[in-house]
Amino acid sequence: MARLLWVVQKPVYFLGRQWNGVDIASVFTLTAIHLLALLAPFYFTWSAFWLAIVLYYVTGVGITLSFHRNLAHKSFKLPKWLEYFFAYCAVHSLQGSPLEWVSSHRTHHQFTDTPSDPHTPLKGFWFSHIGWIFDFRKRFGSYDGRLYNVGDLKKKNYYKFLHYTYPYHCIACGVVLYRTGGMPYLVWALAVRTVFFLHVTFSINSICHIWGNQVWDTVDLSKNNWLFGLLAHGEGWHNNHHAFEYSA
Repeated sequence: MARLLWVVQKPVYFLGRQWNGVDIASVFTLTAIHLLALLAPFYFTWSAFWLAIVLYYVTGVGITLSFHRNLAHKSFKLPKWLEYFFAYCAVHSLQGSPLEWVSSHRTHHQFTDTPSDPHTPLKGFWFSHIGWIFDFRKRFGSYDGRLYNVGDLKKKNYYKFLHYTYPYHCIACGVVLYRTGGMPYLVWALAVRTVFFLHVTFSINSICHIWGNQVWDTVDLSKNNWLFGLLAHGEGWHNNHHAFEYSA
């Protein structure tokens, strides 16, 4: 099957580009959570470690079941209370509101591995892994432009509420963890857990479009990667997903 050759402009990450409030907030948030995670050796306790593991699975399954399979692809239906519960779990992964996450993912499938893909690998590993998060204007043209394809979710008050209040839920989670277990809980159950899962998710966009096996000819660069299949709750079987994106 014929393949297209794309020529793309090298992304400008920091200097010589326009910044908006969303981009600045993204840089600040991700920098802060990574710096907090660096304190992990100084605040290790077994209770904090195991709580981090539990929350890793709770928030990770929330992303996989809710934001990805249920909301983005409508692969299955859940009772409303359970649908909303998993969506709320996903919010605490620090990957954006349901509207933002689903919009970006649907755009990814619409323009997979082309210049219009939000995290296209054509602009390099760094861009597809994390650099894409820092430039809303380049990807969508405007702040609201990224939400053009989630009209179904905009009709639901619950998801609109989570969209506009998303940061406050993450902050509240941090406050509860700190009040419950002090710095060990804040560092491990919030920062370390969040940073690790963020990079696991980012690796689906980057590593799983570079290294692995391509079982299906999907006319893109998606790959199956067994390691991230384990770490990302099945998401590493990425070529399978692009071949049958609506399959649960």
